[in-house]
Amino acid sequence: MARKGIFDQSDISEQASGPVADKQDRPLAGMARTGKRSTAIGALSKSLGTISQRADKASELEEKLRAGHAVVELDPALIDGSFVSDRLGTSVEEDQTLQAQIREHGQQVPILVRPNPEILGRYQVAYGHRRLAAVKALGIPVNAVVRELSNEELVVSQGQENNARTDLSYIERSYFAFRLENQGFSRDIIMSAIGVDKAALSRMIALVDKLPSKLIEAIGPAASFGRTRWAALADLVEDKNARALAFQVLEEDGFQSKLSDDRFETVLLRLQPKTRTVQNDRWQTVGGEKAVKISDKKTKLSLVFDKKIDQGFGTFLVERLPELINTFEAEKGNRS
Repeated sequence: MARKGIFDQSDISEQASGPVADKQDRPLAGMARTGKRSTAIGALSKSLGTISQRADKASELEEKLRAGHAVVELDPALIDGSFVSDRLGTSVEEDQTLQAQIREHGQQVPILVRPNPEILGRYQVAYGHRRLAAVKALGIPVNAVVRELSNEELVVSQGQENNARTDLSYIERSYFAFRLENQGFSRDIIMSAIGVDKAALSRMIALVDKLPSKLIEAIGPAASFGRTRWAALADLVEDKNARALAFQVLEEDGFQSKLSDDRFETVLLRLQPKTRTVQNDRWQTVGGEKAVKISDKKTKLSLVFDKKIDQGFGTFLVERLPELINTFEAEKGNRS
């Protein structure tokens, strides 16, 4: 870290160029200054003392930086993203709003970075990616806390900061957890990072495991939808034909220009089976009489046989159900 202004030559030249004006007496430990005018040597000695004090302050600042106690200004161009992202994108409107807030009020909350463990002289974000992007767009330095962090400490800080602000959607948190596990982090570390218990974490990882990464990343955070709706989508794309259709939807014109919530709904609606017309009290005839009542609803198909009219037809159908099921399965296999 550069110590700008520590060895400022103007301090020396201004003070050492000649006699300076008399100073007021400043009693110190019961003693007063004499009225003697300062000499160039005296001014130089005082200047060197100032330099020493500034060097001490710089060393103190560096110690605070290592401990993560000081906020400093850094060039955003020197800062790299985290090695594992916890976001699935943000909207243009959100980014513009944040930029406007920082332009008007300044960056109120610093980001957290660590020295990049792979590139000397660069840094790596633990949290504050959106603030970093905003100040970079504004062309100003970023306020940051610099702290030595292990990979585990970085992801825990990254996850906990977002949890504290409830800033990530359900699928973003789940996808973050999934990627952390794929990078070899223990479940204890992941639970600390995203603030859930073991059972909830297992459900989150199992859900993402059923969803293609391409689909998650194309849809984005979908902040309005939680586990139930994403689980419904995951169940649908387990079918290979439905998965292929989902990928086709992703490539359609105008899909990526939609808001993330709209992208989710577009895919889900296209994959859901077509709703059949609800039909109640529809009768089929056997021998010219109404022997079977069929109730065909969205989630249930019921057949009710009237034994008073024809006692044999229901029995006939039940006896042949195994044969009918085998025929149906064979024909379904041929279609696939």
